[in-house]
Amino acid sequence: MTANTVPEIREKRAIPGMAQFQRVGRSLMLPIASLPAAALLLRLGQPDMLGADGLAGALGSKGHWLLPVADVVGAAGNALFANLPLLFALGVAVGYARKSDGSTGLAALIGYLVFKGVTDALSPYVIGKAAKGETQTLIDYGVLGGIVIGLTAALLYQKYYRIKLPAYLAFFGGRRFVPIITAGMAIIIGVAASLVYPWFNDGLNGVGNWVTGSPVLGAFVYGTANRLLVPLGLHHLLNSMPWFQLGTFKDSTGAVWHGDIARFLHGDKTAGTFMTGFFPIMMFALPGAALAIVHTAKPSKRKVIAGIMGSAALVAFVTGVTEPLEFSFVYLAYPLYVIHALLTGTSMALVNWLGIHDGFGFSAGAIDYLINFRIATHPLWLIVIGLIYGVIYYFLFKWVITKWNLRTPGREDDDNVTDINNVLIDQPADDIVTQAPITVNSGRTAEATTEEPAPTPVG
Repeated sequence: MTANTVPEIREKRAIPGMAQFQRVGRSLMLPIASLPAAALLLRLGQPDMLGADGLAGALGSKGHWLLPVADVVGAAGNALFANLPLLFALGVAVGYARKSDGSTGLAALIGYLVFKGVTDALSPYVIGKAAKGETQTLIDYGVLGGIVIGLTAALLYQKYYRIKLPAYLAFFGGRRFVPIITAGMAIIIGVAASLVYPWFNDGLNGVGNWVTGSPVLGAFVYGTANRLLVPLGLHHLLNSMPWFQLGTFKDSTGAVWHGDIARFLHGDKTAGTFMTGFFPIMMFALPGAALAIVHTAKPSKRKVIAGIMGSAALVAFVTGVTEPLEFSFVYLAYPLYVIHALLTGTSMALVNWLGIHDGFGFSAGAIDYLINFRIATHPLWLIVIGLIYGVIYYFLFKWVITKWNLRTPGREDDDNVTDINNVLIDQPADDIVTQAPITVNSGRTAEATTEEPAPTPVG
């Protein structure tokens, strides 16, 4: 091989369908991002917060004005949770479709309303007609129905938003055609979904019974799988079923709620099976891992790594957003990430075994922990368990890093060039100014500031 020969670089073959699944996972983040506001409003509007048993009651006669405020705030948050399927239909459609616009959201809205109307109309034939004087039980696909319709609207938008119709139908061409075709497809999906609903409902109840009968094992499997799917961006697909679909709870007003999040926020003391175990991990364990990464970094890089890891650990503790910290070692030191996933599963199993129940509207950080402290079951135990996990993570990560000589941040070889697109730095490459030497005609080398380095010639 000559000096000018370029070695052949073989690209890794992508897993079929993986990109599409990742897009679905990312699209779920749009509706999920609206839940923190809804959860905060719903929680503040409860009687033990701003209501008669909380701040209004503490102020006595001076606090009567807070009662309608609490009702308004609570109703505002409750409105979003009562319409979660519609919220997901709109959010997924807009988030998944490329070059989406208002017609995408309108198509999803129309599609879901048609889907819901069809399934409601077929409910007496599929489930059975209600007895006289009783309320008809309706086919309820919950958030799953919204996700399916949202994806349908997005795919139909991408296929037909530039369609051209005959001149006498030209008004309905292009983007205006998308809501029409989505409504037609929603009828077909609604009929098909109604026909298979008995099997779907039996399967969902079977999963729910298995988890209820074995919450320790079920939570361990879920917690481990949840973390393992984070690098692929598919964990939101896994979360949608237990968080928004699994379980049923009827509150004091007679309203029925599904999913761990809504049930917990509306007073179900058995909810939290798929949320509680995240608090020790996100608030304490991962900051302990960050400290281990700092202490195992090279002395010359330790101060820089401490700044990066410190900020990532603070974000994880306060908000429960762990991706900046997890992505710092998931690809560089994947054995650590496998350990992290398994330990997350053990945390989920442990809190269920101890009968601890807590929940969140966004993530398992200090903000949600404090807001929901009064409706949680044994929440102080989470701090004790979290501190123990923090110690375990610190010493275990430190031992594994040094024992296997893993290239965690700060332990890279000195001749490696740091990637300016590091996931821990939320700045695009264009914003980073580099100094590159340029050669002028006189043959001398001068320093010039460039925003992008010139490509290196090959040969």
